[in-house]
Amino acid sequence: MEPDINNKVITKIIDGLMPFLHGKRDAIIKILTCVFSGGHVLIEDMPGVGKTTVAVAAARALGFSFGRVQCTNDLLPSDITGLNIFKPEKSEFEFRPGPIFNNLVLLDEINRATPKTQSALLEAMGEGQATIDGETRKMPDPFIAIATQNPTEHAGTFPLPESQMDRFMMRVSMGYPNRAAEMEILGLGSQRRQVDELRPIMSAAEVASIRRILDKEIKVSEKITGYILNIAERTRTHSLIAAGVSTRGAMILMNCARRVAWMRGRAFVVPEDVKLFANAVLAHRIQMKGGAAAEAADVMDEILRDTPAL
Repeated sequence: MEPDINNKVITKIIDGLMPFLHGKRDAIIKILTCVFSGGHVLIEDMPGVGKTTVAVAAARALGFSFGRVQCTNDLLPSDITGLNIFKPEKSEFEFRPGPIFNNLVLLDEINRATPKTQSALLEAMGEGQATIDGETRKMPDPFIAIATQNPTEHAGTFPLPESQMDRFMMRVSMGYPNRAAEMEILGLGSQRRQVDELRPIMSAAEVASIRRILDKEIKVSEKITGYILNIAERTRTHSLIAAGVSTRGAMILMNCARRVAWMRGRAFVVPEDVKLFANAVLAHRIQMKGGAAAEAADVMDEILRDTPAL
């Protein structure tokens, strides 16, 4: 279910992106929710359904500096964070930043990188900084990571550890486009060149400013806070779940609900705002028991149905 968007800022961005991203409106809305929340996005799907194009187009439209990492089995942590290089003419080391030091970083096929390389992302995604040779360097503001992940049954992939999965605000699946959209794509051909030439609709400074304002102006009542906690607590007591949603997960859901309310033209959160993307926010944060046949997303749907709004 897609939200009814009444916010002029978001509508303008969506309208600017849709000509290049046929049938991807739901994914765009979820990514924009994460952008204005300061959260990171994990996009899971088969290769060739437009994951990379969505990330590139979002960066162009928002006026973000853009970095891209193509993850492979031989990728090193320094390939992501950068490194200090000795300059003989100056007799000193000079820091050469890696692609992580951009407003939006695309981590393409993240689960093809080894666990050691994946761990290099944890500090940047969790703390907004990276430590290289003992020196801590801040990420730009805003800083958003959009990672794409191939299905884990594909050859040459490494499952993401739970600690890294928890760094992503949402896990999104693109899915195949509908027939009408795919017919249009086949008729027009690749539009990646046009995406690269997309003019900014906003600036990075504007995005950062809006994000700070929303944290203060969008109100969350005590009843809504209780509703979110009830959802989190049910994940901790469900018979098929080994480990439920953490306090950080509940807090992220609250921040996401604030952005949904803003996109819908309200200054306060209602239960429908919490429900809208709750599955995308929470399903990847729970660990199912070994013998559980149900998918985490199905269990989250059940919990949302069975948890009454206060």
